[in-house]
Amino acid sequence: MAPQRLDVRGMRKPAKHPQIFQLFDSLAVGESFLLINDHNPRHLRDEFETDHFGEYDWQHVERGPEQWQIKITRRASTPTPQILCNTQDVASEPCAADGAGAVWKLQMERRHLDSNIVHLPPRSRIDPHAGPDLDVLVHVLHGDGRLTSEVETLELRPGALLWLPRLSRREIVAGEVGLTYLTVHPRRPGLTIQPAAARRECGPSTRLTHAG
Repeated sequence: MAPQRLDVRGMRKPAKHPQIFQLFDSLAVGESFLLINDHNPRHLRDEFETDHFGEYDWQHVERGPEQWQIKITRRASTPTPQILCNTQDVASEPCAADGAGAVWKLQMERRHLDSNIVHLPPRSRIDPHAGPDLDVLVHVLHGDGRLTSEVETLELRPGALLWLPRLSRREIVAGEVGLTYLTVHPRRPGLTIQPAAARRECGPSTRLTHAG
């Protein structure tokens, strides 16, 4: 049986990708559809690789210049596990030594977790604040520092696995070589405006100061 055909050349741009993924989701394992477009859909391929890694096969049937045809086949019935990165490599990259903020993050749209690798420059500080209404797991990858709660100060060293309960108060100070750590927490349902004290320390709105 010939695969279904989906010609998106006459569709409005915002409707194209949702229509394509809706059709892909309807396929059984081994079934295909033929995508017809007026250009090479590189960005679509990137989205498939991010959100459907291992689940699809991508085969060019016609390569332009006026018409592109790609046969897209479902290979798996469920999302497939994958290795995202080597955290030691990310923590040692030059970009982690210069600026502050997330140097890696989860990219998938269809996910229930958020995760970031965050770098704090040497002797910088995240001012005392109450965390978000989310439990956060922190794994220290590189450098050193300390976290001060309402009752004690915890030393942060590579390998430390830290639990930050929802709404807990904390202050983080990086050591002489900076501090790099992985965070994992439930994905937020959507972007909302929050009081400054409730913003998470791994986001761009973090208030970061120098502790030296």
